[in-house]
Amino acid sequence: MAQSLELLLIQFLMPDNDARRQAEEQIKRLAKDPQVVPALIQHLRTAKTPNVRQLAAVLLRKKITGHWAKLPPQTKQLVKDSLIESITLEHSPPVRRASANVVSVVAKYAVPVGEWPDLLNFLFQCSQSSQEDHREVALILFSSLTETIGNTFRPHFADLQALLLKCLQDETSSRVRIAALKAVGSFLEFTNDGDEVVKFREFIPSILNVSRQCLASGEEDVAVLAFEIFDELIESPAPLLGESIKSIVQFSLEVCSSQNLEPNTRHQAIQIISWLAKYKSNSLKKYKLANPILQVMCPLLAQSTDGDEDDDLAPDRAAAEVIDTMALNLPKLVFPPVLEFASISCQNTNPKYREASVTALGVISEGCSLLMKDRLEPVLHVVLMALRDAEQVVRGAASFALGQFAEHLQPEITSQYQSVLPCILNALEDASDEVKEKSYYALAAFCDNMGEEILPFLDPLMNKLLSALQSSSRNLQETCMSAIGSVATAAEQAFMPFAERVLELMKAFMVLTRDDDLRSRARATELVGIVAMTVGKAGVEPILAPYIEAAISGFGLDYSELREYTHGFFSNMAEILGDEFVKYLPHVVPLAFSSCNLDDGSAVDIDDSDEENMGAVGGVSSDDEAHDEPRVRNISIRTGVLDEKAAATQALGLFALHTKSAYAPYLEESLRIMIKHSAYFHEDVRLQAVIGLKHILTAAQAVFQSHNDGPAKAKELLGTVMNIYVKAMNEDDDKEVVAQVCTDIADIVKECRYAAVEPYMPQIVDSTLQLLQEQSACQQIESDNEDDEDDAEHDEILMDAVSDLLPAFAKAMGSHFAPIFAKLFDALMKFSKASRPPQDRTMVVATLAEVAQNMGAPISAYVDRVMPLVIKELLSSEATNRRNAAFCVGELCKNGGEPTLRFYGDILRGLYPLFGESEPDDAVRDNAAGAIARMIMVHPEAIPLNQVLPVFLKVLPLKEDHEESLAVYGCVCTLVLSSNPQIIASVPDLVRVFAEVAISPDETPEVKAHIGRAFSHLLSLYGQQMQPILSNLSTAHANALASLSPRS
Repeated sequence: MAQSLELLLIQFLMPDNDARRQAEEQIKRLAKDPQVVPALIQHLRTAKTPNVRQLAAVLLRKKITGHWAKLPPQTKQLVKDSLIESITLEHSPPVRRASANVVSVVAKYAVPVGEWPDLLNFLFQCSQSSQEDHREVALILFSSLTETIGNTFRPHFADLQALLLKCLQDETSSRVRIAALKAVGSFLEFTNDGDEVVKFREFIPSILNVSRQCLASGEEDVAVLAFEIFDELIESPAPLLGESIKSIVQFSLEVCSSQNLEPNTRHQAIQIISWLAKYKSNSLKKYKLANPILQVMCPLLAQSTDGDEDDDLAPDRAAAEVIDTMALNLPKLVFPPVLEFASISCQNTNPKYREASVTALGVISEGCSLLMKDRLEPVLHVVLMALRDAEQVVRGAASFALGQFAEHLQPEITSQYQSVLPCILNALEDASDEVKEKSYYALAAFCDNMGEEILPFLDPLMNKLLSALQSSSRNLQETCMSAIGSVATAAEQAFMPFAERVLELMKAFMVLTRDDDLRSRARATELVGIVAMTVGKAGVEPILAPYIEAAISGFGLDYSELREYTHGFFSNMAEILGDEFVKYLPHVVPLAFSSCNLDDGSAVDIDDSDEENMGAVGGVSSDDEAHDEPRVRNISIRTGVLDEKAAATQALGLFALHTKSAYAPYLEESLRIMIKHSAYFHEDVRLQAVIGLKHILTAAQAVFQSHNDGPAKAKELLGTVMNIYVKAMNEDDDKEVVAQVCTDIADIVKECRYAAVEPYMPQIVDSTLQLLQEQSACQQIESDNEDDEDDAEHDEILMDAVSDLLPAFAKAMGSHFAPIFAKLFDALMKFSKASRPPQDRTMVVATLAEVAQNMGAPISAYVDRVMPLVIKELLSSEATNRRNAAFCVGELCKNGGEPTLRFYGDILRGLYPLFGESEPDDAVRDNAAGAIARMIMVHPEAIPLNQVLPVFLKVLPLKEDHEESLAVYGCVCTLVLSSNPQIIASVPDLVRVFAEVAISPDETPEVKAHIGRAFSHLLSLYGQQMQPILSNLSTAHANALASLSPRS
């Protein structure tokens, strides 16, 4: 075989394709015989030309796996000896590397069973050889063997690390240093133990040194290995970067700033900065690296890219991603330098810098929203000036930034509508379609959060939108539809004059069938649903038939986005029509079922090369053929199907909610889908499923009312839902899903009798405690362990939902909630620490207030611990904090008994500023009045009424928070009816307040009845003496007051 094989190897390397093909066929036949192994070994050792020796090694690597177990021991020994000989004596580097690849394959099978005990010693000897070739090939082997027999190295890890560090610092050979760099990357991928990974910290200076040398010599493909190593180090939860993070950042910034390097190299450098911002933001803060990073990233936003360059590698796009990530994680360090960059660059003569100035502000608007809201004037100055720029790219970026502001800077940005909306309207006339489109996007986002403020602009807005809708490109028409939807939502009933025309125009869009037009059809379907919500049932029901028909027919077209938007359209119709939607259920529910049951479309492509296909050798090089295992080439999720499933799941829940008992035929299948989707892989679908479960529960309770076994079925369904919810609280990794579950549980606890939910309370309470301790699955994000745990951020929406569970429990259980509250109290109070942000502290205070209100007397045990915190919050710079604190002190005083008395003086001093002109917020003042009222009601003797009442009455009537009315006016009326001398002295003020309450549309009949009784009492005390006071009232006020008192 050996002689014939040699001729075939030579023939295989010929340029003649026919000869090559014949050789390939014959080699394939010979390779089925185990004797091919010693034959190939012979040619590896003795062939005269390096190409033949290399090809022998390549074929050996591919064929030895199938034959190794069948080889006799002497042949196995021959293979091992020959490979060692080739590695140490072979002069040709490609042959040496090909032999090293065969060693990797053989070692995979030989080492674990003890058939190659001296391999490791050989490699250590090689790595310390005086010959550069030996050191290099040993390191190459260490790299490849890590993937196949890595566990064998574990006892020698310390020696290997020392060896790698020494080779990284090899002063005589760049090839050895590069091989060591690759080996470090391989070992890091294999190493999971945190203590072992930490030891790589001392490698960082040498890694940077080798990478710099590679860049200097033009070996960028090797230099980027450093970034792959840093990537592994950054993602490790171990605190292993330390001060070396400074040199990593400096090197990365050097690389991404260098315009003579390849786009991919620069992109990888920027990506490292992005990962650091995401995973090690506290270290960037600790070592003061945020500003140096931004000094490089902001100017990168202005770097032009060649037209044929990959957009994903464009430096401006990558820099924007870094700035966005930093803004989300380090807003206080990001906003000042970015605003400074924008303020300077907006005046630059280079339009790319002017574009960058507004792009930067748009990018940080989500992460830096709180800071930007406080500095909206200079921010808007830059953007509105850019909206009038002579250059199209600058105007487009400004329009995009305004759209971002409209999404993230609410409600403050909407209050600037008088300056912003005219600028957007002007931009809609721009000569550039791109600027127009972005301006319509900004308009849609801006109007999305407006209310009646939009009315003065309604006519010019709709005229432009309707005109553009009939004369623009499809893309622009779609953006216009989105904007019209936002305007309709904001204008409400004022939109009625435009509704008929919009609906008429949408008819043409809803029957489009060309593939290119289906996105427009989807947007039109969505818009009809939004306008219908504005018009209401009476206006839409008579004209609905053609729209329903067109929407259903759209399911015959293979376009997932159209089906997604159509499910949303039917959801709106169910909400508008209520019981009248029942007739459509047989048509629309099966469509939603169909979407919910679609194949997910997850696809994994395996590159499983045919071992028998000699063409896979691809020439003679074996360097990129180092793996035997199939490779995962691509994982893709059809996101369109995912969005469709989420919309269909939402629709089923809303159909059930709005048709209730009529939904009975679809209940079982809908429940099956909700249960299945509550464990779906993507959070958007899980979110809709947990919402839908609550709606299914509501419908089922209506359905089961007419069943003999209804109570038992309702109990079983409640158990199913609650078990899913508790599991989600503990195990779901998405904060929004868990927040929704907490909200739904709170609603169920409030709506059902406590006896119904009692069996699940121990689990719910344990899960609530875990969430308050920030130990649930959704709270286990990788963080930089080098920093104080109190610095760790959490999701405000999640914790608000979690904390809302406590008042719900208290309301359902009353004083019986006390033992559960005792279990949760310490975990809740952790959020009140001074190191926590203001929104955390006010969350705690609001929770304490509602628990005190609903639990009652047992709150007295906590007064000494919580009252100092609440009094301190009265002085907060945040209005929400002051408002909640005022409400809380009132409820604590009302329910906390004797322990509260010693705090009365401090409370009165804390509340006093809230009654003055320096308090800008009416709701804060109303809650302060409520607190005083509650204090007077429980301990009037502890209040200096002669000092307090004049201040108290001066701020009445209540302006905003009418939930305080019963407490405030109940207190006033009680004092009047008891003829308290301190309040009787204030009759003119009382009459003024009573008259305002009497005429107010915001006050309840119960409150007005109280006022009527107190006013009657005053009339009985003073009779005609009241006349001068009453004569000062307007006729409307006097009549309203008189109507409350039969004695007037």
